[in-house]
Amino acid sequence: MQTKIIKLESETTNIAEAADLIRAGELVAFPTETVYGLGADALRADAARKIYAAKGRPSDNPLIVHIADFAQLEAIAANVPEEAKVLADAFWPGPMTVIVPKNGRVPYETTGGMDTVAVRMPNHPAALRLIRESGRLIAAPSANRSGKPSPTEAAHVLCDMDGRIPLILDGGAVGIGLESTILDLTEKTPMILRPGYITKEMLEDVLHMEVKLDPGLIGADSQRRPKAPGMKYKHYAPDAELILVEGESADVVDTINALVRKMREAGKKTGVIATRETRDCYRADHVMSIGAREDEDAIARHLYKLLREFDALRVDVIYSESFQTPRIGQAIMNRLMKAAGHQVIKVEKPPKRQNERNDETI
Repeated sequence: MQTKIIKLESETTNIAEAADLIRAGELVAFPTETVYGLGADALRADAARKIYAAKGRPSDNPLIVHIADFAQLEAIAANVPEEAKVLADAFWPGPMTVIVPKNGRVPYETTGGMDTVAVRMPNHPAALRLIRESGRLIAAPSANRSGKPSPTEAAHVLCDMDGRIPLILDGGAVGIGLESTILDLTEKTPMILRPGYITKEMLEDVLHMEVKLDPGLIGADSQRRPKAPGMKYKHYAPDAELILVEGESADVVDTINALVRKMREAGKKTGVIATRETRDCYRADHVMSIGAREDEDAIARHLYKLLREFDALRVDVIYSESFQTPRIGQAIMNRLMKAAGHQVIKVEKPPKRQNERNDETI
């Protein structure tokens, strides 16, 4: 199969070929505001199976159904919680996915065998046009090989999917760079299953009620059946081993440089994910800045691209600073933790010796 690319020069670029493919039960990669999606008809079991095959994705990992109108959610849900309507008014179109009970129209192939369905309305003109022009609801996980960094540019999609899918709609670089927030509305208290650009605080402000965080967000629980994409499996991972280092900035720099020296002495090619402020402090083979530490939107937008660039450089091990930023730091660290397989080095200062004077006594 030859993979064709259609460059979206404007919002009126002809996408009839893409719409025809979706109606025929075929696959199309397309841009959203979060990452590129790999789309197919959400209500066709055979189309959903093609997504899993192209990605090499486990079949119990649910897909997200993309819609262009709230009525389309009502058409596939067994019931629509009142919270869904409130949230849709506030955040749709946008990077928020809700999980609701499904009805019989949605095949289990789309939901990973679950009796619930994950739904979102993307905030990207090309994605909304594809849904409307195809006349189909579109199931779409990220358009990468399973486990690899999500694609934020069409070139990333082509790298993973060349010859595996018929068409890519190239809309340029995405705006956010992290997948949508996933909120489970099937529980008594809404629960975030995947953090994203829409934060817990934003959801609570709109709902005027508590929103819980799934306890498995940071920890790994291999026995748990995933209710949302990315909960169970290692995700977003580069080819190299990725290790996170947490602590005070100066201590992190010293620790990473010491680790880099050991790896280089062992003949390993090393990489470091730094910030603009610390980039010049490292001595690895390749050091990449993810952006200024105070610009968390840039950190999110650049993360997957950097991981893919390290793949192209064929490094053996990558060390990364942690990014506990105030707004979407949880989402950034969730992706990094998944990519690192939860490998974290916590750098702690040694306790003061008794004969050391405390600054407060001076």
